Amino acid sequence: MILSAAVDNGQPGYPWLVFLHGFSGDRNEWRKVGDAYPAWPRLYLDLPGHGGSADIAVQDFAGVNTLLQSTLNSYNIHKYWLIGYSLGGRVAMNFASQPRAGMRGLIVEGGHPGLQDVEARQARRSNDSAWAERFRREPLEQVFADWYQQPVFASLNAAQRESLVALRSRNNGATLAAMLQATSLAAQADLRASLQARDFPFHYLCGERDAKFRAIAQTLAADLHLIHHAGHNAHRDNPAAVIACLAQILAS
Repeated sequence: MILSAAVDNGQPGYPWLVFLHGFSGDRNEWRKVGDAYPAWPRLYLDLPGHGGSADIAVQDFAGVNTLLQSTLNSYNIHKYWLIGYSLGGRVAMNFASQPRAGMRGLIVEGGHPGLQDVEARQARRSNDSAWAERFRREPLEQVFADWYQQPVFASLNAAQRESLVALRSRNNGATLAAMLQATSLAAQADLRASLQARDFPFHYLCGERDAKFRAIAQTLAADLHLIHHAGHNAHRDNPAAVIACLAQILAS
């Protein structure tokens, strides 16, 4: 079994750019950014429970890792940069925390490397369980209207919230709930030490208005890139700045 994906072929000799979207997104989330690099072959994935992979379920991060590796193998991808936003960033960090021969670099936008104490894990598990129950039982428009009121999305204005609620409500609530719990931050290891021991470049992108993840970024052994005029979803808020940032990273 492999993840549903879209492929854009580039020029021979370039490593692949493998894009992972955030929770409730899909393969199209990174398209505007990826289209700026036509020389690089690009793979845009739908994570389990999302888009074309909505009928694929996993129990934990190990299951996601297996699917991701199988998908890379199926496309004969042996040299690649892994690029992930939020949930996709956490998936990317989990995947990269284990030895990966083909990894050329890791780029994470607004992804959490892991909670560091038991109390925080317990609180997060309860919180994610409550959201999952709502995704299973309530109209998605109603759930996402509340979802985007969370502090991490404080930089959004009313029009941006309305647009995101409409877009995300196209999902399947039951499969979102399953993925939310399978990849809960409560179930994720603290990846800081593993990522510090890496042998590939690690770059972390963060919106200047994303106070929570700016603070988290300071705890990582990564090169931090601040994206101006952006909140948590920097590549949506300021795609031009993210495109320029990635171009600089890839050129180096």
